[in-house]
Amino acid sequence: MWVNADYTPVPASEKGADDGDAESIPLKSLKVDEESHVRKRGPYFRDGIRRIDYVLTYHVQKPNSTNRQASHSFMRSMRESMRRSFRRTRQAPDPQEDPEIAAQEHQPDYHEDDKHFRREEFEENLREIGLELEKDEGTTISGMGFLKIHAPWSVLCREAEFMKLKMPTKKMYEVKQDNNIVEKINLFVCKVTEPLHPKVEESKIQTAKHLCYPFSREREHLFDLSDRDSFFNSKTRSTIVYEVLKRTKCTQTKYTMGITSLLGNGVYTSGYPLHDGDIDGIHAEPNDRKILYEEWASYSIFYKYQPIGLIRKYYGEKVALYFAWLGVYTQMLIPAAIVGVIVFLYGCATVDDNIPSMEICDPRNNITMCPLCDHACSYWKLVTACGTARASHLFDNPATVFFAVFMALWATMFMEHWKRRQMRLNYIWDLTGLEEEGLNDTDHLRPDYEFRVMQKTLRKESHSSKKVKLTCKDRMPAYMTILIMMGFMITVTFAIVFGVVLYRISIKTALHMSSTSTIRSNVRATVKSTAAVINLIIIIIMDEIYGALARWLTALEVPKTDKSFEERLIFKTFVLKIVNAFTPIVYLAFFRGRLVGRPGKYLYVVGNYRMEECAHAGCLMELCIQLCITMLGKQLIQNNLFEIGIPKLKKMLRRRKTKLATEQEEELKKNLQRHEKDHFLVPFIGLNPEYMEMIIQFGMVTVFVASFPLAPLFALLNNVIEIRLDAKKFVMDLRRPLATRAKDIGIWYNLLRGLSKMAVIVNGFVISFTSDFIPRLVYQYKYSPDGTLHGFVNHTLSFFNVSHFQPGTEPLEPLHLGYKVELCRYKDYRDPPWSDTPYEFSREFWAILAARLAFVIIFQNAVMMMSDFIDWLIPDIPKDISHQIHKEKALLVDLFMKEEKGKKHLRNVQSQQSPSLTRSRPNSNTHRNY
Repeated sequence: MWVNADYTPVPASEKGADDGDAESIPLKSLKVDEESHVRKRGPYFRDGIRRIDYVLTYHVQKPNSTNRQASHSFMRSMRESMRRSFRRTRQAPDPQEDPEIAAQEHQPDYHEDDKHFRREEFEENLREIGLELEKDEGTTISGMGFLKIHAPWSVLCREAEFMKLKMPTKKMYEVKQDNNIVEKINLFVCKVTEPLHPKVEESKIQTAKHLCYPFSREREHLFDLSDRDSFFNSKTRSTIVYEVLKRTKCTQTKYTMGITSLLGNGVYTSGYPLHDGDIDGIHAEPNDRKILYEEWASYSIFYKYQPIGLIRKYYGEKVALYFAWLGVYTQMLIPAAIVGVIVFLYGCATVDDNIPSMEICDPRNNITMCPLCDHACSYWKLVTACGTARASHLFDNPATVFFAVFMALWATMFMEHWKRRQMRLNYIWDLTGLEEEGLNDTDHLRPDYEFRVMQKTLRKESHSSKKVKLTCKDRMPAYMTILIMMGFMITVTFAIVFGVVLYRISIKTALHMSSTSTIRSNVRATVKSTAAVINLIIIIIMDEIYGALARWLTALEVPKTDKSFEERLIFKTFVLKIVNAFTPIVYLAFFRGRLVGRPGKYLYVVGNYRMEECAHAGCLMELCIQLCITMLGKQLIQNNLFEIGIPKLKKMLRRRKTKLATEQEEELKKNLQRHEKDHFLVPFIGLNPEYMEMIIQFGMVTVFVASFPLAPLFALLNNVIEIRLDAKKFVMDLRRPLATRAKDIGIWYNLLRGLSKMAVIVNGFVISFTSDFIPRLVYQYKYSPDGTLHGFVNHTLSFFNVSHFQPGTEPLEPLHLGYKVELCRYKDYRDPPWSDTPYEFSREFWAILAARLAFVIIFQNAVMMMSDFIDWLIPDIPKDISHQIHKEKALLVDLFMKEEKGKKHLRNVQSQQSPSLTRSRPNSNTHRNY
């Protein structure tokens, strides 16, 4: 155990009244009439006056009566040892009670005593800084102790000045709206949508605003201190206390640097700020949490806007920005969903007028197709693909191209709209200039990084004055491990997709060999649906594995700050989960049906497995099915069911762990204090999982939207539920997260922008290579005799002589159709067997390929140019916000100029009074004073 000889425990007589142990002041011995009934169960100290700003929990070990005397003797010997030694090795202070022997006899006590000593030193350091503490170990929760922390006014002012928190001054100014047409339209829209706004004070239109400035104790007279109790709200108080906890050192161990290390070493088990109060029950007084529960976390008000201002006030800027972004994204999905439904309805309305599907469904076209698999499959009629062809037209029609262009521009509009909304929130929340003032809360050194730096310092032989830090050379093993593991897991994803391909091939062959006609007639539908479900299950399982792997790899990299750790973790998780979710879709879109070969010369893998073909209408229908099942499955199972089920399960296990009977729960809730109730809630693990599921959804909505125009509609329905589900989780099931300041959504914006750019490229290739849009255009304007699509189906089919089958690949039942087949057809552009170059690619193939590539280039450049034009046309900062920011700067200059004039006037008055005071004094006294 690491010890410090300079450390001595604080005597009991010197401890303040705030450090009450459960043994000296039991909580259960307090009478109800000694304090307010409400304050007793609220977030306050026992006196009912001082607010609890932060809570730390720790395990309390109760010694047995048989070894209590030995434990006290061991404690005395350890204290004596720490006073006499500066090193880790201890000397026996008493021959009758050797601490080494006591440590061996009471190993659990030894470990807990070590933690107890660290807590004592850390808490003493907190008192020296100025924080007020109160312990509570006699709680209803057995074996659990609580350290309640309160920051007095002097500490809040000092830390607010250190952190440069912007606080409201006495100066207020009027927020004027411009008289242009845009502002008048906005004002009209606000009046029309007034019933959609939540009934909270923060949602009202702001007509006057406090001028805010970083807090300074020298200029304390400038700030609005009319109500000191509410000047620093509960969110700000807990943030200030946490900043103090992070920088307060515990020097018993050389590498313990603040609360983060103490939590990591198990000295404290958890730390969290408290909720303001209850949301239901007879004791639930009006508070921000209750208002959020009524006006935000309810499914009955799904149509209303979110109270973003109140969310920010209660949870901080980082959480509020997430819900603001989610609200903007959901709002922007409304026009996308409407256009997608119109495109789908257009496909439904024109399906009977689609000439290619009519030709396929026409029984007079006696077209015999080649077998879809070797040996087990036989010849089949093209008319049997009528249903698939008609269904494919719903998603593969001329409107699809328009919708792909629309969604690319929609993504640009969404990004621009969010930037303007984000800038408006920065102004309202007084976050403009956050980076310039160095107010990022996440730039603290991580404990792992400090520990590695300490190890490196100890390994160095020469003690140089140069500051030690981790270099690329130190991280090279971690970098190599990351590259190898990332490459390996991506390869595993490809292997899993290939395994599903083999499943489809084998199950298709097995179903064709079935003796039941019903099974044989539904082979394609069975294979498509089961393979899509298998892919969904694998994606959900691998998502959990990839999330844990990304965190392990990021910890192995030892980032310097929390911000760097979070960004690296997000990037690794994003890459792995994007590959996991989109690899099956990419295979169906761009590879399936193109690695087949031709009849008589098929491509085989893993022995005799022949690569699968697309349906005659193309792979777009199967791509749509896969995308639909993956998207809906992830939203229903992974997002909603897991978010509801897992917290409920954890809560049930936590209750069972306390060994409390069900009939005692109601009685327990009545007696629990606020910090005890919050202890039973689920710890907050961050916003990364929430962002990640929405980013994956955004990719599915934009990247492959050409194959599934209903994706925005399903995303909209999911997000309406998701907002209220997340709100209910934050308000009811989670501990209150520590408020973190932020002015943007960070790396997530770059990932969104990258996905929107990738969507343009992918949709261009999907339209060009996956759908039949380009072959139809080429046929209609180059090969059609009458300028229509009549004869298009026959144009896309090539001939094959069945005598050219390889031995052992011909059908077992060649007379399955009732007649002998000599020539069969297959979908490809190849020369017929009677030409000079049999089965070679025809001229039509090269003409269509050139048209496909030309379309991709034109589509991408045209859409990106339009996107860049929209980006340039719409300013990032709204004009009215820009004017208000400049107005605030001018008002600040005027405020400080007036203050300087006042100080100058005061100095002049004092200088005029000082000569008269000097003349009134005798010279002798003046000399004596000097």
